[in-house]
Amino acid sequence: MSLETEADLPGAVLPGVLSEELHAELVAFRRDLHMHPELGNQEFRTTAAIKERLEKAGLRPRVLPAGTGLVCDIGTVGDGLPVLALRADIDALPIPDMKTECSYRSTVPDRAHACGHDVHTTVVLGAGLVLAELHAKGQLPRPVRLLFQPAEEVLPGGAADAIEARVLDGVGRIIAVHCDPRVDVGRIGLRTGAITSACDRVEVALDGPGGHTARPHLTTDLVTAAARVAVDVPALIGRRVDSRSGLAVTWGRIECGHAPNVIPQHAELSGTVRCLDLEAWRTAPDVVHAAIDEVATMHRAKSEINYVRGVPPVVNDPVITELLRDAMTARRGTDSIETTEQSLGGEDFSWYLEHVPGALARLGVRTPGERTVRDLHQGDFDADERAITVGVELFTAAALIDATM
Repeated sequence: MSLETEADLPGAVLPGVLSEELHAELVAFRRDLHMHPELGNQEFRTTAAIKERLEKAGLRPRVLPAGTGLVCDIGTVGDGLPVLALRADIDALPIPDMKTECSYRSTVPDRAHACGHDVHTTVVLGAGLVLAELHAKGQLPRPVRLLFQPAEEVLPGGAADAIEARVLDGVGRIIAVHCDPRVDVGRIGLRTGAITSACDRVEVALDGPGGHTARPHLTTDLVTAAARVAVDVPALIGRRVDSRSGLAVTWGRIECGHAPNVIPQHAELSGTVRCLDLEAWRTAPDVVHAAIDEVATMHRAKSEINYVRGVPPVVNDPVITELLRDAMTARRGTDSIETTEQSLGGEDFSWYLEHVPGALARLGVRTPGERTVRDLHQGDFDADERAITVGVELFTAAALIDATM
């Protein structure tokens, strides 16, 4: 069965099934975004393209104060009904597009939509266009807000700025999808509770008197100190917090020294702190600080720590998760839903859930039968574009079903 065929779909009785004509337009829109990726807080062209298409549909989008990202309401907000928000992230990654034989590969050097944000954006745009038509016919039972958020890839995430711009005013629920290259197109992955990890960044500077490698006893041996911090800090943390919290430090950079016979006076390490549990994440800065200081002091190094708060885990609300399950079941049946595992990746959608209940679903983008996994944050990432139809119909069904909950 074609993923675009309406007649045999369980949800054909619900309005809001995507037409082939609009699907084709959305594919072209997604490809245009894919060819012109923009980094976080630089998404001016992307914002303008979304705004133009929404205005063409008779809607009144509002650009966020920083000039990138926008919100757009469908229906009357403030009549007592809580708004359902549909969120998309619009930024790209600072990596080269490595796809070959692809007519829509990135035209911008060292920039690529390698996380599927162009798909997320297109899904919310498509859902907005369909819901606007339903509203015009009097078939939209409650207001919906489209939220196109910038800078998801920039810690602590553009969601915090969007919230400060009051995008959640009147919102009672919020939902989102994220591309999953390990789930077949036509399916979604759901999970109640934590579905992503918390993610912070830690930067460490170590200092001490250096000297000749012939006389290490007269120095602070910063090479050894940096090596011990890299090895011992993760081990210490593993014994000081409940292992079920999954709190872990992983280093991505160590810089120390310039010559083989000189003990340096300065060393640097940086990495990420990930955590599966919300409460453990709240205590993570103190735990990590203490472990680093303890190891550095043992090796007579002075430590300076810059702990950068990133994002808490996305914790899916059980009621909103069931809303997504009901919406997908209405469209494509129960076989189109699978239980997904908790990811160690971070997602700033979590900041919205500190204020309103919501849920994030995994949107399948793998072509059935394909053996090669085009993973997220890799230069050859791509998506089966039939996922756009699936995402749009999931969101439109959720907007219709939500009125009965």
